[in-house]
Amino acid sequence: MRQVLKADKCMRSGGASLRNDLVSPPLCSRPNAAQSARSHNRFQAAISLTGATLLAVFGRRTLHTGSGTRCGQRWVRAACVRAMATKRPLVEEIVFVTGNAKKLEEVKQILDSGTQKVPFTITNQKIDLPELQGESPEEIAREKCRLAAERVQGPVMCEDTCLCYHALKGLPGPYIKWFLGKLGHDGLNKLLAGYEDKSAYAQCLFALTAGPGCEILIFDGRTEGKIVPARGPLDFGWDPVFEPLESDGLTYAEMPKAAKNTISHRGRSLEKLRSWLIENADAFSKGVTSAS
Repeated sequence: MRQVLKADKCMRSGGASLRNDLVSPPLCSRPNAAQSARSHNRFQAAISLTGATLLAVFGRRTLHTGSGTRCGQRWVRAACVRAMATKRPLVEEIVFVTGNAKKLEEVKQILDSGTQKVPFTITNQKIDLPELQGESPEEIAREKCRLAAERVQGPVMCEDTCLCYHALKGLPGPYIKWFLGKLGHDGLNKLLAGYEDKSAYAQCLFALTAGPGCEILIFDGRTEGKIVPARGPLDFGWDPVFEPLESDGLTYAEMPKAAKNTISHRGRSLEKLRSWLIENADAFSKGVTSAS
């Protein structure tokens, strides 16, 4: 206990134990047995402090361990990295990038379904990301997830939703949010006024990564249907104008939430994500996201 207190005092003070001058090359004279024992004990006490604090201090200073023994910057840094590696916390939560409370509720409901639960807590965070464009929805989803992971500095999952009209070769696609905002539900119908083909498919892409620099996985879910005049509550995006083929004539907005989740594009995408997380929980918690 005395050793830990001494190490803590050493870390917090700017006194004789720590000097701002760098040693290059580091000096590691051969101490006698007593000196080695004292040095080892003090350093073991010091690395019990947080790795971030150790790097902040030792990364640019020289550690003095009494009796004239001095160990250089590189030796201390290596030991700090080893200490952090042994204490690195496993992933316990995943940040879902959204500020939409209804969307978060639906996502949690789907991920919590089934006998096996996803072994991670799902939280949410609203992040203002640049409006992205790309050659494919997958490209947009991947880049969005990469940017979000850099902002969160941890595990994230992002959703990109598309409503794709077959008559319009996939448009509005990933830009449905802006089409809806400018045209409204009635305008989404008028886009097909000159076409007999009113069919469309809803697509949801969930992108998942364990953090910055980690692999990004894409989970694609689709539901076929058709575009109809708005029916049902109007407060959840374009749900009122999309009637899935499997809904017995109801729009998404008219369907009970549980029934919708079983056939929805979001439900299908999340079911793939859910299964992957359950099967690969250990690898993901360690920051490894390779599907292989």
